[in-house]
Amino acid sequence: MAMLWKFMRVAKYSKTALSPKVKLRGIPNSRHSSSKSVPSDFAANTPCSNTVELLGKAYPQDDYSNVTEKILSKVGKNLHNKKYHPLWLIKEQVKDHFYKQYVGRRGTPLFSVYDGLSPVVTIQQNFDSLLIPQNHVSRRKEDNYYLNRDHMLRAHTSAHQWDLIHSGLDAFLAVGDVYRRDTIDNTHYPVFHQMEGVRLFSCHELFSNIKDGEGLQLFEQGRRTAHKQECHTMEAVRLVEFNLKQVLTKLLTHIFGDGLEVRWVDCYFPFTHPSFEMEINFQGEWMEVLGCGVMEQQLVNSAGAQDKIGWAFGLGLERLAMILYDIPDIRLFWSEDERFLKQFIVPHIWQKIKFQPLSKYPPVINDISFWLPSETYSKNDFYDLARTIGGDLIEKVVLVDEFTHPKTKKVSHCYRIIYRHPERTLTQGEVHRIHQAIEESAVRELGVEGRF
Repeated sequence: MAMLWKFMRVAKYSKTALSPKVKLRGIPNSRHSSSKSVPSDFAANTPCSNTVELLGKAYPQDDYSNVTEKILSKVGKNLHNKKYHPLWLIKEQVKDHFYKQYVGRRGTPLFSVYDGLSPVVTIQQNFDSLLIPQNHVSRRKEDNYYLNRDHMLRAHTSAHQWDLIHSGLDAFLAVGDVYRRDTIDNTHYPVFHQMEGVRLFSCHELFSNIKDGEGLQLFEQGRRTAHKQECHTMEAVRLVEFNLKQVLTKLLTHIFGDGLEVRWVDCYFPFTHPSFEMEINFQGEWMEVLGCGVMEQQLVNSAGAQDKIGWAFGLGLERLAMILYDIPDIRLFWSEDERFLKQFIVPHIWQKIKFQPLSKYPPVINDISFWLPSETYSKNDFYDLARTIGGDLIEKVVLVDEFTHPKTKKVSHCYRIIYRHPERTLTQGEVHRIHQAIEESAVRELGVEGRF
């Protein structure tokens, strides 16, 4: 299940190198040309392409296409399947726990695991199958990476829920990379990794261990409240909730150890009701680590499991790994520096690891100010443009000032961009080249009026 939608955000620029899996075909559009010379490593001119070829398939572009070459170059990296990568270690720990803790009648693991599903999904899979309304904020181009009006890079592993249930599965984990336009800081990155968990129960499975449970039912004709759906009995919902919270508390306690403080916070997801966030107390601070809830029965029914009720959860692998291994910056997960990677080559997946920071190189800080073009401007557009050009050299982008001219009513934004290389010291000269490219591209691509 997807993490909170409030963390979602996106773009449409760039000219960074594509991976071998990605090809853009088309004729460059002359309106993107610039009279000023911009270093090729940081140029933000994108050919006006007719087709995107990704993972062996071609996707025609249209007015919804906004995925950048920088993002496309991440597709297929599959860090969660790279042995001894910290995300792989977390995935394997969760798998190991579920395999050993939950066993079927024949002694085989109850939960099956799917960690190689394609990140390219249809709009139907990512939104419609999950009952997300057509006008829901989560569908915005500002928040997602669209290949075209019909296909996108999945925004959550929940995009596979309906298909896996429809195939006849009652208990499964789905793991993969997900893509969202977002703010830029040490805990947010446009590509991250999620694990989805789903469990469905028949009437017998849910009530078999309950005294006098033979008289209890899963469904009724009632009304929806804050505590249950109209078609569920309160007894069924309470048992599903109890099972879900017990499963997740056991999982997090197994990963982080005894003494873990857990609390549950009510929230809202379009495709679960009731919905909860699980927060843990880490070093005196409460941190949200996953979202979960009772699955919408309409979703379950449409997938062909009309006689069952179930729960779903979604957790972020980066969030767990950053807490467990004390990794301070989400960009490090994409590092190929041996000083980082070698720290996670361990004899077994449960080995205690305390990340030893690489040398902390000094930041280089530059501001950029401009007048906004119109009400259609989105901060996520600028964030994505900056990340596309500066890549992982950008540690953080913060809106530090917003000003409305008293006469013209034009709005000005000032952003502070913090540049820091995780493996060496940056020079002001090379940062200036990147920063200048961001300024020029903001004018050209976003239509802003520079105050440089």
